[in-house]
Amino acid sequence: MPHTIREIATALGAKAEGALDLAVTAASEPQAAGPDDLALAMDPKYADGLAKGQARAALLWPGADWQAMGLQAAIFAPRGRLAMAGLTRLLDAGPEIAPGVHPMAIVDPSARIGAGAAIGPFVVIGRDVVIGAKARIASHVSIAEGARIGEDALILQGARIGARVTIGNRFICQPGAVIGSDGFSFVTPEKSGVEEIRETLGTRDAITAQSWTRIHSLGAVTIGDDVEIGANVCIDRGTIRDTRIGSGTKLDNLVHIGHNVQVGRDCLLCGQVGIAGSSRIGDRVVMGGQCGVNDNIFVGDDVICGGATKIFTNAPAGRVLLGYPAVKMETHVEMQKALRRLPRLAARVAEIEKALPRPPSED
Repeated sequence: MPHTIREIATALGAKAEGALDLAVTAASEPQAAGPDDLALAMDPKYADGLAKGQARAALLWPGADWQAMGLQAAIFAPRGRLAMAGLTRLLDAGPEIAPGVHPMAIVDPSARIGAGAAIGPFVVIGRDVVIGAKARIASHVSIAEGARIGEDALILQGARIGARVTIGNRFICQPGAVIGSDGFSFVTPEKSGVEEIRETLGTRDAITAQSWTRIHSLGAVTIGDDVEIGANVCIDRGTIRDTRIGSGTKLDNLVHIGHNVQVGRDCLLCGQVGIAGSSRIGDRVVMGGQCGVNDNIFVGDDVICGGATKIFTNAPAGRVLLGYPAVKMETHVEMQKALRRLPRLAARVAEIEKALPRPPSED
């Protein structure tokens, strides 16, 4: 669908100059842009690409000389990535899901479907489910009994929503996510080797055969408003209380949230983050890819963790962490510097040892 430069600038709350009625149909990198594309060059380092493409209009940095670049129109973005958020929202048509309930969907008669909802083929909606107004549910999604999903939800192909899960408004769920699977919780009749190691930090008595007894998950999952769940995310239901995800939080692909975990508001958990059972994550916490959080610990508000950080103990609010195990980022940097010096240090020690007089032989 074409949009004029004026329409785009208005949507972004940005300044525009030139032929404001010029229409574009898509966004493009500068060097690949065609005449009907809006070239994205929000930084001067991308300016050279405009000459290689055919764009007539571009999204540029403030103060750019758009006329010298041969453009007919320009939109100016003081904060490029923020402008990208508004532009991509405007240009994204979203998935094609026909309005109403597809004839090949299975909806329990007791389920309540909100006005304007669109439910695709092979969707299964269970007993007493509530789906909010204008929700869009793509093919092969299953929603188990008693689940409640708010307004304006977008649930994509193959997602699985478990029993009694409660989800707020404007929820986005990418393909293959599982919300409300049973928690991974087992116990042995006698004290297990794991319990022993937790107490002794390594010492073991006699090793005996053990078998595991399942602890069932009676809780569910509660998710706030404006939460986005990535592809193949897994969120376990709680054992007794619900596992919770706060409003505004975003989970990347392949994130795993264990049973009873409490995640605060506006957190950002990147790909392959794993949070073990019963841990609490504060508000506005950011975890880079492959971060891990031990069970039964607390990570305070506004903590930022670099990629692959492993957190084994409570983390104070506002701390910036890196490494395995997690330490302050500046401490980790100093440790890595020292580690790189070790080969030279070992060589110097070897030289000193060679220069020292040998002790007299015991023979």
